[in-house]
Amino acid sequence: MRIQSIPLHPAPQLEFDAGLIQRLSQSGPRYTSYPTADRFSDQFSSRDYLHAVNHLHARGARHPLSLYIHIPFCDTVCYYCGCNKIVTKNRDKAITYLDYLKRELAMQGKLFAGFNQVEQLHFGGGTPTYLSDTQMGDLMQHLRRWFSFADDTKGEYSIEVDPRSVSAARIHTLRAQGFNRISLGVQDFDEQVQRAVNRIQPEQTTLDTIQAARDAGFRSISIDLIYGLPKQTLASIAETLTKVIAANPDRIAVYHYAHLPHIFKPQRRIAEDDLPSSDVKLEMLSLCIRQLNAAGYIYIGMDHFAKPDDELAVAQRQGLLHRNFQGYSTHAESDLIACGVSAISSVGMCYSQNAKTLDDYYDRLDQGELPIVRGYQLTMDDVLRRFIIQRLMCNFELSIRSLEQAYPIKFDNYFRLELEALDELRAMGLLTIDSEWIEVTLKGRLLIRNVCMVFDRHLQQARQLYSEPLRYSRTV
Repeated sequence: MRIQSIPLHPAPQLEFDAGLIQRLSQSGPRYTSYPTADRFSDQFSSRDYLHAVNHLHARGARHPLSLYIHIPFCDTVCYYCGCNKIVTKNRDKAITYLDYLKRELAMQGKLFAGFNQVEQLHFGGGTPTYLSDTQMGDLMQHLRRWFSFADDTKGEYSIEVDPRSVSAARIHTLRAQGFNRISLGVQDFDEQVQRAVNRIQPEQTTLDTIQAARDAGFRSISIDLIYGLPKQTLASIAETLTKVIAANPDRIAVYHYAHLPHIFKPQRRIAEDDLPSSDVKLEMLSLCIRQLNAAGYIYIGMDHFAKPDDELAVAQRQGLLHRNFQGYSTHAESDLIACGVSAISSVGMCYSQNAKTLDDYYDRLDQGELPIVRGYQLTMDDVLRRFIIQRLMCNFELSIRSLEQAYPIKFDNYFRLELEALDELRAMGLLTIDSEWIEVTLKGRLLIRNVCMVFDRHLQQARQLYSEPLRYSRTV
């Protein structure tokens, strides 16, 4: 792995080739895992998961843990949202859910007794701040009963926050409860866009939340934006970006809105005539990149930008960046334990996913078993390809020599067909390749998913049997 020192000069700028992007953009995975979740099988059960954990014990694995806690509830529905969520104002549902969630956490805590050091915690949703102060405090206390948490200066403990659901006092309470990173959903400040997606969020509400997080001592503040929303224009997104940059968050994620109403029912409430055209969306992406680069933010990859001194940017320069179901991370060696309805874990050589409905989730826990309904056992070929995709997604380069030293293969022979496909991308200027390195160019970084798809054996096999999968978003 190529170790790089922190540069004292500005990072190189992305090359935006609209024609090439239009030509190559297609449906494809985001690679928060490999294989991707559509490869999971219901033949995988909680017994397989227990076997994987026992294997960790048997070989004396002592990796730090990453915990993901899924809180599925929301007060209102945002029409663009594709998350697993339950929209309800009946707070009693959260009381029942927390009872079962704590049962699952206790079961997992017992399984990992002896190597339960947590260095990363993430609360996602839904809306985690749907829970009250008291409920969140009780849940955090329960987590500390079953897991040992690294010191605040070492651990990354983050929570997704809807600014509409919190006060300044609540932000200070979250910090006191142990969270040191916060992510705020914004999407767009434009009122017309907010009405079109049913998320009315006054600008001042967001700015007040950012200031409260700063006053409370959160180590990192992240803002989520979306381009390609209904009623959105180049002018509106430029104005939103200007305001967000002025608020000075540490990280900014600018997601492409994927309109998949055949998969996500709330999106059917969006009038397709209100959506910007493909050409306009490309202009929006170009605008976002220019504004964020001009403001000093570094392109991490896959929609994410960070300040040069942010831990993600530093980890990328050092070749230590990782990617998992929560996105980019600095904790590459962690086993991920995910708790809650629909949550996906990555432990040892397997992935596992919990039941997607509350009734099924509750029923399995009532039977005294983990609520796992499907998963995947990785092969050595999967592990090899996962490593390649991780390196390309996170560092935009791959050392062929290092790969051959770590795995018993000859790269040119093992990936003969993949090299033919890579040569086509090389001819388009997306990458360079020689006997030692594959390096993605500044032009190719926006199309990194296309590069990684070359190594996705499962995707290639699926495309031989079916037409292009409709469940994925466009690569750009």
